[in-house]
Amino acid sequence: MKDKKDSVTNFVLIPTYNEHNNIRVLVEKIFSLYPAIHILVIDDGSPDGTAAVVQKLQRTYSNLHLKQRPSKLGLASAYLGAFKDVLNEHPTVQNIITMDADLSHNPVVIGTMLKEVEQYDLVIGSRYIQGGGVKNWELSRRLLSLGGNLYARLVTISAIHDLTAGFVCYRASLLKRYDFDSLKAAGYGYQMEMKIVAHQLGAKIKEVPIIFGPRIEGQSKISNHIIYEGLIVPWRFSPFFSSFRSKRHR
Repeated sequence: MKDKKDSVTNFVLIPTYNEHNNIRVLVEKIFSLYPAIHILVIDDGSPDGTAAVVQKLQRTYSNLHLKQRPSKLGLASAYLGAFKDVLNEHPTVQNIITMDADLSHNPVVIGTMLKEVEQYDLVIGSRYIQGGGVKNWELSRRLLSLGGNLYARLVTISAIHDLTAGFVCYRASLLKRYDFDSLKAAGYGYQMEMKIVAHQLGAKIKEVPIIFGPRIEGQSKISNHIIYEGLIVPWRFSPFFSSFRSKRHR
């Protein structure tokens, strides 16, 4: 993945599993807006040929990179491994953006994020601030997401409105301060963990509004395990739990 003459500034990380049709549209859209940006697709052994689509696109886009993993190993490990790869192999990188492959995140917002990250360490594409929202979600999904975020904010006493957001821009200098090996969440709970740790590290955080669109093709990755993890992870960072543990060990 390393370039002979490395002058990489911005990287977009996109984990995939069975996104054969969506990934082509997304990659082409991103490069049409930001020709100099670099994209790393992390594919978890998609049986639908997602990796083959990316390999074909690489003939057109020299800034497109592919990391193939043998099986579905999970969102957190995909991102954490990719963070390490990019930071180690591209010392000039300044910002790293994470986003979904299913076209629910509008690439136009990347420009806003890159502008805001000049002043902030972490920029979050938020559904739950003024101007943000979701589009064409069934009521149950809407309640699950909104309720999950409210629950996590109350437990952690966090000022971040969208703790589960996946459309995020990190300064590389912030990511270099993380101890990635200490992060425990395996699925979407990882999104909460990354933001809470950023706050603990004293990061300057900004939320920008996004409209989260519906998945165009394929199936949602939400599962009972993901929901369960979302209930457990916030308590690891709760001041109530920390206070309780302190009292027990006196």
